[in-house]
Amino acid sequence: MTGPGGSSANAPSRRAFLTTSTATAVGGVLGTGLLQAPAVHAAGDDAIKIGVIGCGGRGTGAADNALAADPKVKIVALGDLFRDRLDGCREFLKKSHANRIDLPEDRCFTGFDAYKKVIAQDVDYVVLATPPGFRPMMLAAAVDAGKNIFTEKPVGVDGPGIRTVLDAYERATKKGLSIVAGTQRRHQASYLESMKRIHGGELGEITSARCYWNQGSLWSRARESSWSDMEWQIRNWLYFTWLSGDHICEQHVHNLDVVNWAVQGHPVKAVGLGGRQVRTDPIFGNIYDHFAIEYTYPNDVHVLSMARQIDGTVGNVSEDVVGTKGAWHGSSNNRDHRITGATKWRFREQGTRDPYVQEHMDLIASIRGTGPKLNELKTVAESTLTAIMGRMSTYTGQEVTWEQALNSKYTHMPEKLEFGPIAVEPIAVPGVTKLV
Repeated sequence: MTGPGGSSANAPSRRAFLTTSTATAVGGVLGTGLLQAPAVHAAGDDAIKIGVIGCGGRGTGAADNALAADPKVKIVALGDLFRDRLDGCREFLKKSHANRIDLPEDRCFTGFDAYKKVIAQDVDYVVLATPPGFRPMMLAAAVDAGKNIFTEKPVGVDGPGIRTVLDAYERATKKGLSIVAGTQRRHQASYLESMKRIHGGELGEITSARCYWNQGSLWSRARESSWSDMEWQIRNWLYFTWLSGDHICEQHVHNLDVVNWAVQGHPVKAVGLGGRQVRTDPIFGNIYDHFAIEYTYPNDVHVLSMARQIDGTVGNVSEDVVGTKGAWHGSSNNRDHRITGATKWRFREQGTRDPYVQEHMDLIASIRGTGPKLNELKTVAESTLTAIMGRMSTYTGQEVTWEQALNSKYTHMPEKLEFGPIAVEPIAVPGVTKLV
């Protein structure tokens, strides 16, 4: 994607798992990702067997969400690079859902090839919740094996990875596979109703938008003496571009996904600025702590994007869309969705279901053939590439087009995935780091 100077060189994530609500809900009928291919049904008594790849906070949380989504879900396989992560996940699930966990030792796998072994099991879908840098190869392998998929976001960290994902999308479509992504706002009642109104013309013609994920710092892990370079970087994965894509990809992708959803397209170019002003210690790897980007969409629609992780600063996680007849504001808080202007509206429904559970309900309905057939891989790939092109522009100081980001030859992934030494990529310097 971008090369420094032109040359290549475990705690919960943003979605800590939680005790889920089973309140009466608005069903998740999606506005995107619909297919006409025949359903791929779960076998026998409609039981849904799941294999989880990535057993940290997010993978454990996704398993918990899936179990809350349907009483016939069973977790039957686990895979993780690290034994302690796998054991922690298995113990939590056994304590909280003992009668729905079937995890003998011969279906629990560790190591860099653990994902292949989980995919090879008799499962109705796999959960992909490893660090994002691994996502393209795991998506490709799951599609090759004909598996339905729940994939966390983002789905890559660079152009070559996104090309792999888009190819997997096409192949999954032909196979009739069901795929849901962890862009859970697309399964949240307030966003679904908002988009119905936006796409129905209540804002008129969209002219601009803004989106933000500004907050304080997140967790970090000090290096232990027994860890190799590779183990330390993976256990501290948020802070290395090859693993997380930087926080603009790992976190802000949610807000960018909402804008793409509202505009019903993706940007054509981006110009960004940002840097690493506060988090300068080596424990923070090589990522930035703030971004500000102007995206240009078709029809000269301009979008301001901000992402920041700095303690002691004002927080804001939200989206705004402006049109010729009015404006919309939304956030992860259901009560904070409203339209002003010619049409006035506020989302007021109570008791809507947790979107982290709803997305698994929608995937299961797609697999069983009792709901819309879903393949969200293209939309999440485009939202991920939106974040990547913003990062590329910020890292280099150059204007970056969609085609440049998509067709970039630069990969952040190391040539070999094995424990041992691995250099930290140089921190990008705008005006010095080259666009590749």
